[in-house]
Amino acid sequence: MARDPKYDDLAAARAGWQHRGQRRPPWALTPEPGQESVWDFPRPAVCEPTPAHLVVHFDGVILAETRRGLRALETAHPPTYYFPAENVRQDLLRPRAGTTVCEWKGTAHYWDVVGPSGRCLRGAAWCYPRPFPGFEAIAGCFAFYPQDMDACLVDGERARAQPGGFYAGWVTSTLAGPFKGEAGSAGW
Repeated sequence: MARDPKYDDLAAARAGWQHRGQRRPPWALTPEPGQESVWDFPRPAVCEPTPAHLVVHFDGVILAETRRGLRALETAHPPTYYFPAENVRQDLLRPRAGTTVCEWKGTAHYWDVVGPSGRCLRGAAWCYPRPFPGFEAIAGCFAFYPQDMDACLVDGERARAQPGGFYAGWVTSTLAGPFKGEAGSAGW
């Protein structure tokens, strides 16, 4: 039987990570009381429910709001939050051509976000219609790049975007880093 090379690529990507959450590297910041270290998050990544009040503001409206969100956790990354579809203003989303593949979650499909004023953010939202095993809970849920939105809030705190512009983690005061995406973090 022929092997599918795309699965070989996924296996190589999964095996290539040096840090896997079992031990903090020497440069990891020590969490203060009430903080989590992103270096304690696992690799392979996991998805878990969060009771946090999550809100995304864009173009003068609430684009998404939930208390039934999910957070994807991976070593060195701040959480990426996923919103159930029914908690998202899907009338402001337009499907976009193209996909990407995450070695943990599967194939992501992207949406443009178009606000009431006509302001458009290309590819600023995504979801995994058929995620890989272990991430079934995020099927059909939407996530948003915090650097593109007017504000992303976690329990009322305005989140900052994960450094680097590529990843979509939400950085809050409840996290200790440093975070993947910062200069010199390519091998993390």
